[in-house]
Amino acid sequence: MKKRNLRHKNEEEIIAYLTDNKLEAQKSDSGIYYLIHKEGEGVHPSRNSNITISYIGYFTDGNTFDQNERLEINMADVIAGWMEGIQYFKEGGEGILIIPSHLAYGKTDYGSIPGGSVLIFDILLTKVF
Repeated sequence: MKKRNLRHKNEEEIIAYLTDNKLEAQKSDSGIYYLIHKEGEGVHPSRNSNITISYIGYFTDGNTFDQNERLEINMADVIAGWMEGIQYFKEGGEGILIIPSHLAYGKTDYGSIPGGSVLIFDILLTKVF
């Protein structure tokens, strides 16, 4: 029951964030919200792709918890929300991923990220290889 309550709380927080910021996002079956500002022209990454990505990660209150200008990583090494969400972009694509906690770190604190947090990422997928 608690898991369901946290998902419901995250959903309400995401909807409020979208409303407050006048954003229209698509929602996946898993619960990720995404906005594609620039589609890109390259290939879509797969679950096993290596990618280079620039991102800023922040909470719904606008406080940044992480950023990187050039992260090279394999898709198998990212949180579930990135695994799914980044596949919506093509190489060169830009946009926003809004990830509920069950597709990030769940109820567990992770560094400066409190358990149960909704995570938002402004991303630029620069390379898929």
